[in-house]
Amino acid sequence: MSTLSLPRPAQGIWPGLFTAPRSPMRARVAEALFRKAVRPLAVTVRFPDGRTWGAGGPEMRIVRPDEFFHRLGADAKIGFGEAYMVGDWEADELADVLSVFAAKLSTLIPPGLQLMRRWAERRQTETNDVAGSRQNIHRHYDLSNELFAVFLDETMTYSSALFEGGDADLHTAQLRKIDGVLDYARVRAGSRVLEIGTGWGALAIRAAQRGATVTSLTISAEQRKLALDRVRAAGLHDRVTVELRDYREEHGRYDAVVSVEMIEAVGAQYWPEYFSMLDRVLAPGGRVGLQSITMPHDRMIASKASYTWIHKYIFPGGLIPSVRSIEDSVRENTRLEIVESRSFGLDYAETLRRWRETFLTRWDEVRELGFDDTFRRMWEFYLAYSEAGFRVGYLGVQQFGMAERLGH
Repeated sequence: MSTLSLPRPAQGIWPGLFTAPRSPMRARVAEALFRKAVRPLAVTVRFPDGRTWGAGGPEMRIVRPDEFFHRLGADAKIGFGEAYMVGDWEADELADVLSVFAAKLSTLIPPGLQLMRRWAERRQTETNDVAGSRQNIHRHYDLSNELFAVFLDETMTYSSALFEGGDADLHTAQLRKIDGVLDYARVRAGSRVLEIGTGWGALAIRAAQRGATVTSLTISAEQRKLALDRVRAAGLHDRVTVELRDYREEHGRYDAVVSVEMIEAVGAQYWPEYFSMLDRVLAPGGRVGLQSITMPHDRMIASKASYTWIHKYIFPGGLIPSVRSIEDSVRENTRLEIVESRSFGLDYAETLRRWRETFLTRWDEVRELGFDDTFRRMWEFYLAYSEAGFRVGYLGVQQFGMAERLGH
């Protein structure tokens, strides 16, 4: 895909977004399918003339029906989100509306039409080789450190928190999540730790505070810069090294390897290489602590080559693995086995709800960073869309502890 055709949210550049595609026949088909799909759903779809579809529930207001159905007809997996970005439809309770659709996502389109769509849909073109990974990560994580600081908690942790007992404090829940991964990897004083995917340094700092020495890998120059500042501010620069390096280029030896929600950016083609690397760098008796977003295996298989709104605007090149695909990859490419795990998908829904609420409450600060109102609607849709997936179980999140298989 040409760089000129890519959205550049940090610059307010949205190629082709504001001109709805035109295909009257596809639009009529999309309207008929949408009407049939929403008829039994617990949602109210309201049109400008007062008509309503659906069985009643949170309200989705169609502001520009003609444009909405033309976008849906051209490519539903991208057009539905783009229609929200430009204001073709609205909702006061966006996550509630999206949860209704997410709960029925695999059955909204009749099976025969789903098969036909797979032949006609756009396919992913982003690659996750070393160069492609750097470009894909740059497009999301290098948007602006200041942007992420607006809605994340003070740890700057951009992954699911782990709540307990109705935590009011997101910071506490994030530290509990980090400690869970470190505990699975048995990180303690004297441990040599490799972190794959630095984020903004919270896990590396927490591991160093246990007395470990940490080598953390990132391919985001912006994240590395702030992570180093945070490490120095914590007085841990003698224990933490942050390297601008792809995981495939790592050849050290470590007692523990930890990685939080980075595997989603690896891509199925490179899972064998990723897991073989874990095996290669882990010292005898070492442990791995891994956190991953997951999805049901059948849905992963059905959608793994699809090019969706999330790929176009949020996470290019991404693929969320299933638990089964992780288990298979560990068994086939390592001398390890999964010995501990925990699942906490509803905690991610709560994490995302808090991020979205903070983002919208502090929108004026984001605008001052140079982001426009289209970005606001895009980011709101992304956070609500993700929250809906976790609410209904279409998405999950899992921590895994891995150790050497018996007999190795």
